[in-house]
This record gives sequence, C-alpha cells and structure tokens, in this order.
Amino acid sequence: MYQITDWCRHFLEQQVKPGDLCIDATMGNGHDTELLCRLAGRTGQVLAFDIQATALQNTKKRLQASSVPDNYRLILDSHSHMAQYADTGSVSCITFNLGYLPGGDHSCSTRAETTLEAVSHGLSLLKEDGLLTLCIYSGGDTGFEEREVLLPFLKELDPRVYLVILSSYYNRPNHPPIPVLIRKLRLF
Repeated sequence: MYQITDWCRHFLEQQVKPGDLCIDATMGNGHDTELLCRLAGRTGQVLAFDIQATALQNTKKRLQASSVPDNYRLILDSHSHMAQYADTGSVSCITFNLGYLPGGDHSCSTRAETTLEAVSHGLSLLKEDGLLTLCIYSGGDTGFEEREVLLPFLKELDPRVYLVILSSYYNRPNHPPIPVLIRKLRLF
C-alpha cells in the first residue's frame, strides 16, 4: 500500500540538493533523516529533532548502519525550538511526520500547540522556494487536535508568500492521513 510518507518523500527527493540545510522536525526512527542526509550530501546539513531519547538512539543506529555522510545533528529537543538551531531564510526543506514514535509509547506523541508553533517557526526558516511537508494523522491514538489546529492555520497563510497544497486519500476508509506541501514562494 502506498503510504503518506512515500508520497511526501517523492517531493523531498525533488527538493533537496547537495549542500542544502534540511530539518527533520519529527525524527522518529530516522527514515526521513536518512533520506535527507543522502540528498543533502557531504556539503549539506540535516538537523533532526525528537523529544524521546529512544528516537535519537534508533536514528543514530540507522544512520551509522547506512552509508550516509556524517552531515547530521540529532537533537533531543522539541521541534517547537527549531528556530534556535537555524537562521531565518536558510532552510531548503523541513519535514514533519506527526503522531507517535512507531514501535514506541503511543501516549507520547506530537501535540497541537507545539506542532503549530514548530510549523510557524519552520515557515520563517524556509528560504525562498523552500518546502515544508506535513503528514497529519487523526483518529486512533493521535486524536484530531493537530488536524483541527493546523488546517485553519494553513488556510490563512498569505497566498502571495506560500503555496499550500492539501491532498487526501479519497478512497481510504475511516480517517486517512492528510499530506500537505507548503512552498515558500518568496521572502517577506
């Protein structure tokens, strides 16, 4: 089955070039971090965030077992603090895969208030033509809070500055994930 993460990774592969600065806002088990490291290459840099030490351990093992360059920094901190680690207008790509750590404690998951803050900071960090991707999950363990906070926020973004593309898994039952792409068209 084609997953939301596969869909978003397609756009990451189109976006990221060697030498780029990228952010994995929700490191998890390091799948997106690994991809970003490969794409950014030896001259690029990847900052990856998670609040769970297990995520950092899992990601570090994944990266060490792969052939990615040593171009990453794994950060045990909330994605809402990413602006402390990168300059405004310097980031090519930011990816969010919301919810909980696969294989981890489902009670520890991303939360609406910190995710909204992180997305807001992330938009300011993007350079012109930068890309921010969101995998928004609802129902089950993660609830609907993030979706209910993020979608109205995204709808109000200035269309002269941002292009927001919201997609859907139209023929999937229940509450399928929502993939979102945000392109920064120009700097303020």
